[in-house]
Amino acid sequence: MMAPPPSPLAFIPFVSVENMMRLVHHFGIEAVLRELTDAIEADYLRWSRFEKAPRLASHSQEGVIELMPTSDGDAYAFKYVNGHPSNTAKGLQTVAAFGLLARVDTGYPLLLTEMTLLTALRTAATSAMVARRLAAADARVMAMIGNGAQAEFQAIAMKAIVGIEEVRLYDIDPAATRKAARNLEGSGIKVVACETSQDAIEGAQIITTCTADKAYATILSDNMVGSGIHINAIGGDCPGKTELHRDILDRATTFVEFEPQTRIEGEIQQMDASYPVTEFWKVLSGEVEGRTDPRQITLFDSVGFAIEDFSALRYLLGKLEGTEFFQQLDIIADPDDPRDLFGMLQRAA
Repeated sequence: MMAPPPSPLAFIPFVSVENMMRLVHHFGIEAVLRELTDAIEADYLRWSRFEKAPRLASHSQEGVIELMPTSDGDAYAFKYVNGHPSNTAKGLQTVAAFGLLARVDTGYPLLLTEMTLLTALRTAATSAMVARRLAAADARVMAMIGNGAQAEFQAIAMKAIVGIEEVRLYDIDPAATRKAARNLEGSGIKVVACETSQDAIEGAQIITTCTADKAYATILSDNMVGSGIHINAIGGDCPGKTELHRDILDRATTFVEFEPQTRIEGEIQQMDASYPVTEFWKVLSGEVEGRTDPRQITLFDSVGFAIEDFSALRYLLGKLEGTEFFQQLDIIADPDDPRDLFGMLQRAA
C-alpha cells in the first residue's frame, strides 16, 4: 500500500548551506549585514519581552556543545552550536551550528536552517551594532587579532555599518592572515598584514580579538591599549577562556549582552562579582549612556546570546519569501485525525 501524501502542514522550509550561500550572494553580503544589524537592534529594543537564561553547555576537554533557546511569547527559537578549537587540525570547522524557529501558539516549527554561516553573519552584525554606538565617531581603522573563520565577516560588517576603511590583520599562524587578506581583496577595505599584534593595533580605533584556544590567554596586555579605543572582544565564550589582561578591564567601561551568562563565559569571569558592567540594550533604550568621553576605553565583552540568533532566524525567514533559497522538508507528522498517529503509520505499510 502506498503511503498517503503528506499534508501541507507537514512541511517547513529548510535552508541548507548551499542555499544560505546563494541567498547571501543574491542580496549582497553588505546589504545582508546591514539589514541583520537592524533586525538585531530592533529585538534588543524589545529586550524585556524575551525569556533569558544562560545557554545550556556541555563541556569536554576538546570543546563545548551548547543549546541556546529564547522566546518573545510569539515565536520560540533555539540554536545548537559547538566550539572545538582543535577541529581545524583535523580539517573540521571550529564551530558548526543549526537552528529552529517555531510558533509558540501551536509549537509547530516555522524554519529549520544551517547556522554555521548565519552565526558568523549575526556575530559580525552584533559587533558592528555595538561599535557604531560605542566606538569613536571617526573610527576608520580596525585591528583584527585572530584571522580565522570570523575575521572577514567582522571586517566587512565594520565597513558596512561603522565605516571602517582599513583593517590591520594579525594571527599567530601567518597562513590565516594570508587567507583573510586574500578573501578581503576587492572588498573596498585597505588590508595591512602585520607580523605582531603590537603592529596590528598601531593607529587602530577599534580592536577586535577573535582567537580560538580554549585557555586563559593574554592577547592584549594593558600597555597595548591606549585611550579612546573600543575593544570588541569576541573570542572568549566559555569558562576558562579569556583574551584580555584583567588590568585592561580595570581601565575600561564594559558592556555585555546578558550579564549572568557573561559572568560565566566572558572576559569578566576574571573579575570580582562586584565588577560593574552594563547590558548593551540599556544603551539602545537610552537608559544609560555609551561612550561619554573621547579618551574612554569601551569594551564589548561579547559571548553571543540567544536573542541574536532569534533575530537572525526571524530575519532569514522573512528573506525567503518569494525566493527559491530553501527546500520544503516533510518533518511534522500530520494525520487526518490528530488522535490517530498509529493509524497513519499503519496505513503507510
